[in-house]
Amino acid sequence: MKKVNLAIIYYSSTGTNFQMAKWAEEAGRKQGVEVKVLKVKELAPKEAIASNPVWEKHIELTKDVPEAKSEDIEWADAILFSVPTRFGNIPSQMKQFLDIQGGLWAAGKTVNKVVSAMSSASNPHGGQEATILSLYTSMMHWGAIIVPPGYTDDVVYPAGGNPYGTSVTQGKDGKMVETVEAAVKHQTKRTVDIAKRIKSSTD
Repeated sequence: MKKVNLAIIYYSSTGTNFQMAKWAEEAGRKQGVEVKVLKVKELAPKEAIASNPVWEKHIELTKDVPEAKSEDIEWADAILFSVPTRFGNIPSQMKQFLDIQGGLWAAGKTVNKVVSAMSSASNPHGGQEATILSLYTSMMHWGAIIVPPGYTDDVVYPAGGNPYGTSVTQGKDGKMVETVEAAVKHQTKRTVDIAKRIKSSTD
């Protein structure tokens, strides 16, 4: 069987979802798959970014991370998304990226992609679950196969017990409140495992 291709596509303004993407990358490589970590294009105006030194610093830190393109979706067997919540929805940066995939969708090239999603917010009930579910709605339209972590491993509980996807609270100090590294890695492993099964059945 050919190796599974895993695209980890994220948006992060201050680094939380970037860190989650990096943990997912580590887990994916441990599973022996081809991995790409990709950011979506930043759409915020420069003055908004400049008003937040942490945001500005993070953009500089990740300037060499490649931007996700349609070709990456087509390449991937599995896609793991990581996004912060914006009023209980996905950020406009990720929304635009999804919205411009109409050509792939029309050509049937999003069908049977194995997908899963993670999120973050500044408080425990800040919209993480709604954000993940909102992203999954788009995936249903894509004809993708959604793989949530559910309660398939005990590592889900210290991370807050979100069955839809790993979610974390970013404290006022900028650090993650919950312990989520193990949950991210489990979610990645589960996503890859399902992708391997599907790919082996179609090879």
